[in-house]
Amino acid sequence: MNKKEKISCTLLLAGSLFTAVPVLAAETPETLESRIGRLEQKLASQPSVTTASGTNVQFYGFARFDASYDTGQISSGNIALWTQPKTAGQNDAEWNLTAGATRLGLNLSGPDTKSMKLTGNIEFDFLSKDSSSENNQLPRLRHGYLKAYWPASDFSIIAGQTWDVFSSLIPFVDDPAIMWDAGNIGTRHPQLRFTKGFSAGEKGHIEVAAAASRTIGEKNNTTGIIATDPGKDAAMPTIQGRIAYSAPFLVKTQPATIGISGHYGQEEWDTDIQGNHKTLDSWSCNLELTMPICPKMTLAGEYFTGSNLDDYNGGIGQGVNPSPSMMKEIRSNGGWAALRFAFNPETSFSLGAGIDDPNNNDLSVSSPSMLNPRTKNQTIFGTLVNKIKPNLILGLQLAQWKTDYYNGDRGNALRAQSSLTYKF
Repeated sequence: MNKKEKISCTLLLAGSLFTAVPVLAAETPETLESRIGRLEQKLASQPSVTTASGTNVQFYGFARFDASYDTGQISSGNIALWTQPKTAGQNDAEWNLTAGATRLGLNLSGPDTKSMKLTGNIEFDFLSKDSSSENNQLPRLRHGYLKAYWPASDFSIIAGQTWDVFSSLIPFVDDPAIMWDAGNIGTRHPQLRFTKGFSAGEKGHIEVAAAASRTIGEKNNTTGIIATDPGKDAAMPTIQGRIAYSAPFLVKTQPATIGISGHYGQEEWDTDIQGNHKTLDSWSCNLELTMPICPKMTLAGEYFTGSNLDDYNGGIGQGVNPSPSMMKEIRSNGGWAALRFAFNPETSFSLGAGIDDPNNNDLSVSSPSMLNPRTKNQTIFGTLVNKIKPNLILGLQLAQWKTDYYNGDRGNALRAQSSLTYKF
């Protein structure tokens, strides 16, 4: 990437923070811990069913319909990840209509002891990249975990599948892909997590979290034998960690949060049928910020750098260059920034941008699986969300997407998206 492009990329992120129309959120982005706490509070006041074991079960979810129009083809249609190159004959407009983001879930709680609170969550949706089964989509497990929490010591254990520890914020977008491969990394993995909270001054709070999670790699078929998962083959879990400090800053009733997080794991890539292999690392270092500017405005953003991030929606979906002459991790860096303004409790508007920029030196066209690698992906978006009724929500989003390719191709598309959600 030349000097001019670097300046352009810097301005893309900085501009959304400092020179964009000041539209920020009245609500701060939620981390996993705060989301669980909010759901526990709701559970205490809403009807639930008690099972024979004494566990309270609350059924929830929503029916959602998404419609989008793209001036050029965007992968993968129902969700926005990157644009297809124009020279490949994929620059024509298309419509996408789906109900795949419809969600069903169960919140579990109790029975508690004097010192411990027990909760859990099981959640499915039907969102799939496979367009061949568009009207027969299979359920997809989003969350399936239990949480044991000891309030007196502010300590918890989570076991099961849920959001990654690192890069914990969610951008203010309406697209279900939440800017994956365009600056926002982190997804959901099976894990064992430990979280400890500490008081910091009169109103400050420090949270430290660490987890061992499942390493999931792309299938390794470089040897011409049965493809294996190089993440599982590495015989070690991925280690994730995060430390965050929260305290009121500009708004007394809404704390600002700054966090540092990261992960480290390995993938074992077999190089021949004799069992020889090469160990490749997967790692990231991330910085996150949530800053309420005033009661109706919030600024939020994340920056990441790392390598072999395809399983975490980084590197524009490219983790390893499998070329026999290279066989190396693909490094990448990027991030996102967004502002949201809440006109009232029912209506908010957001504006933001994101970028994912792999290292061009790690890419090549000598491997059949990387005929034309993606070298940069960026987007700018504006989102309007309106609660027509408390349980009926309308979302509108307009986004510009640009994706550069190794051989000089560029994909460019304008995406207009809407969603209608009926919560229950």
